[in-house]
This record gives sequence, C-alpha cells and structure tokens, in this order.
Amino acid sequence: MHKERKKQLRKEALARRDALDPFWRIEASLEMAETARDNVSFEPRAIVSGFWPMRSEVDVRPMMFALREHGARLCLPAILDKTTIVFRELVRGAPLVEMGYGTHGPAEEAEVLDPDIMLIPLAAFDPRGHRIGYGAGYYDRAIARLQDAGRQPRLIGIAFDCQEVPEVPDEPHDVVIPEILTESGLRRFTQQL
Repeated sequence: MHKERKKQLRKEALARRDALDPFWRIEASLEMAETARDNVSFEPRAIVSGFWPMRSEVDVRPMMFALREHGARLCLPAILDKTTIVFRELVRGAPLVEMGYGTHGPAEEAEVLDPDIMLIPLAAFDPRGHRIGYGAGYYDRAIARLQDAGRQPRLIGIAFDCQEVPEVPDEPHDVVIPEILTESGLRRFTQQL
C-alpha cells in the first residue's frame, strides 16, 4: 500500500518538476546556490557531497562551486552496484565517467570520502521533511552506513517547491531530512515521530 502510494506521489511530483520552464529552472538553481552560500555554514575543508543533475533536477553544480569557494571539499556519488553508492572526491580537471541513470561522477582512482554535508536529490517531500527518493534506496543505505560508522552528516534535501506533497507515507527504513532547500529558501523541519 505505502509502496504504491509513494510510487504515485513520485510520479506526480516529477511530472510537475518536468513541466517547469527550463530557463526558470536555471535561474532558480542559481538563486539556490546563493541561498546555500549564505545559509550553509561549515568548517574549512568540510566534505560536501552533491550530485550531477539528471533530467529536470535542480542543477546543484553552481551550489557546489559556491561552497567550494568557501573552502568545502566536494564529492559526488558513485554507483558501485545495485545497492551501493560511495562518494568520490570531485577535483577540478579530473575526468568524470558515466554512472548510469544519465548521471556522471569521478572515476575509480578518485579518493572515497565520507561527507560532512550531503545535498540529497529527491522526487518529493512533505512538510515534515519526509522524502521520496527515486525508489532504489541508494541514499537511505548510504546514510545508514555513515551513521553506523558513527558519522552524523548534515542532510539537506534539494528540490523545487512544486515537489512538495501533503504527506509521504512513513516506512521504517525512511530517512527524515531535517532541511530542504528549494527556490523559496532553506526550510528546517522539527523532528516529529
């Protein structure tokens, strides 16, 4: 039941995102980069994971570069197999390789890093910070793996306002995202059970 409801919410939210004007999406992505620069503070050399945009996703590249200008080390997810992603360092000038799903990431020789801040793509979110991903569970497992190793990365979901839904059905494995950055700004959610 939850799975079917999530599938429908994902489909509807992505259709709304796909319908956004591409030029408007670029402008919104640039505004969001400024918001991140002004509102996401971190220690020098903190490791920030971003993602290479696919389809109609927010283009977080300007955001990543703005954070790098403030001293962040950047990394991107690399898909190892059907269940696992790791985060490889994104170094200026280093080659990017096809990762599947229409996205790119650093090649195998890049250093694997554990992010301090994770910019997380999503299909839909609700006013509580519950998210719907793309259905493969890569980020849920990666976050759980980091937390099991004693790390507590700052989690920031990245989306457009049109991807908000009234309520995401709760499932035990879901990771709640305490902050969501949209074109309206950075929203922080109080944790509710």
